[in-house]
Amino acid sequence: MLRVLADRTYRHLFAAQVIALIGTGLATVALGLLAYDLAGADAGAVLGTALAIKMIAYVGVSPIAAAFAERFPRRGMLVALDLIRAAVALALPFVDQIWQVYILIFVLQSASASFTPTFQATIPDVLTEERDYTRALSLSRLAYDLESVVSPMLAAALLTVISFHTLFAGTVVGFLASAALVVSVVLPSPKPTEPRGIYDRTTRGMRIYLATPRLRGLLALNLAAAAASAMVIVNTVVLVQAGFGLSQRATALALAAFGGGSMIAAFVLPRLLDSVPDRRAMTVGAGALVLCLLAGSALRSYELLLPLWFVLGFSYSLTQTPSGRLLRRSSQPEDRPSLFAAQFALSHACWLITYPVAGWVGAKAGMPVAFLLLAGIAAAAVFVAVTVWPAADPDEVEHVHSGLAPDHPHLADAKGTTGGYRHAHAFVIDSHHPEWPRPA
Repeated sequence: MLRVLADRTYRHLFAAQVIALIGTGLATVALGLLAYDLAGADAGAVLGTALAIKMIAYVGVSPIAAAFAERFPRRGMLVALDLIRAAVALALPFVDQIWQVYILIFVLQSASASFTPTFQATIPDVLTEERDYTRALSLSRLAYDLESVVSPMLAAALLTVISFHTLFAGTVVGFLASAALVVSVVLPSPKPTEPRGIYDRTTRGMRIYLATPRLRGLLALNLAAAAASAMVIVNTVVLVQAGFGLSQRATALALAAFGGGSMIAAFVLPRLLDSVPDRRAMTVGAGALVLCLLAGSALRSYELLLPLWFVLGFSYSLTQTPSGRLLRRSSQPEDRPSLFAAQFALSHACWLITYPVAGWVGAKAGMPVAFLLLAGIAAAAVFVAVTVWPAADPDEVEHVHSGLAPDHPHLADAKGTTGGYRHAHAFVIDSHHPEWPRPA
C-alpha cells in the first residue's frame, strides 16, 4: 500500500492531507474548550449549532464552489483555501462573542467544503492507474482514522504545558504547512472542452451523479453508512457513561475500537479490491452494518460493545472507502471536481438525517429503539442500492447516438443503425451522453 508514496506529487499531497487533518483535530478540541469558556453550561448548545453550521456549509457550499473551481488552477485554489482556513484559525482565539464563533466557523467550513472535493478530485489525475488509486484511497481512510486518535492525544499532551487558545496556533501551522506542500508540486487542472454557464457548472456534478446507476447505488450506501456511524458518534458516550456507568477513558477506548476496525479494513482493502468487484465489497459491508445495528438493540454490556464497535468500524470502511473508485470511473477528468463535490454534499446530507435520529430517538425512546430504527434505515438503503445498481456494471457500454451529426469526431468508430449511430466505449455522463443507456 505504501508504494504509491514513491510518487513525489502524491507524497506531498498525502503529507498535506495528514498535517491539515491533525491541525483540524486540534481545532476541534480547542473549539469545544472555547465554547465552554464563552457559554459555560450552554457550551453544548453552542457546539451543536456550530456542527449544524458545518453541515449546512458542507451541503450548500461545495457544489457552488465546484462550479467556480474549473476557472482556477487547482494548485492555486487549494493553496488559497488553506490560507483562508489558517486565517480563520488565527482569529478564533481572539473572539469574545458567540456570534463571532458562528461566523468564523461558517467561513472555515465553507473553505473546507471547497478544499476537500477539489483535493479528492486531483488524486485520480495524479495516480492514473486504478491499483495505485485504490491504495491511495486506503491511505486516505487510514489518515482520517489516525487523525481521530492522534489529534485528541496530542491536544491532551499540549494542554499540560499551554492554554487551549494556543492549540489554535497548531491549526494555523497545519494549514500553512499544507499550503506549502501543495505549492511545492505541479498539479493537473483539466479544463472543460466547451464553455458552460453558471447553472450548468453548479448543477453538473449532481446531474452526473443522479444519472449514473452505480452512483445512485452509492448514495443509498452513503445513507446506510451514515446510519451506523451516527449511532457511534452520537451515542457512544451515552451508552458507555450513562448506560454502563463507566469513565471517559472507556468512551475513548470504545471510539478507538471503531477507528481500529476501520484502519484494519483500510489495510485489507487494496488487495481485496484487486479480486472482488466494488459493488460486492460495498454491499457486503453495508449488510454487515445492518446486522451490527440489529445486534446493538440487544447490547447489555461494555465487553460486547467493544467487538461490536470494531466490526462496525471495519464494515463502515468497507462500505465507504471504494467510493472514490466509483466517482473516478463515472466522470471525465474535467468533471471530477463537481462530481466529488456532489458526493461530498450528498454524503453529508445523509448525516444531517441520521444524526438527529440517533440523538433524539436515543434520548426519547431509548437506545434499543434507536438501534432498530437506524437498522431499518440502513436495511432500506441497502435494498435500494442493490436495486438501482446493476450487478452487471461494465465500464464499456454499447449505446446509440441520435443527436450528433454524422461527421462528428465522437462518431469516428460508430456504425450506422436504426435511429442513429451505435458504438461502445467506457461510458460516463457528459455533454455527448446526457442519459444512461437503457438495457437492451
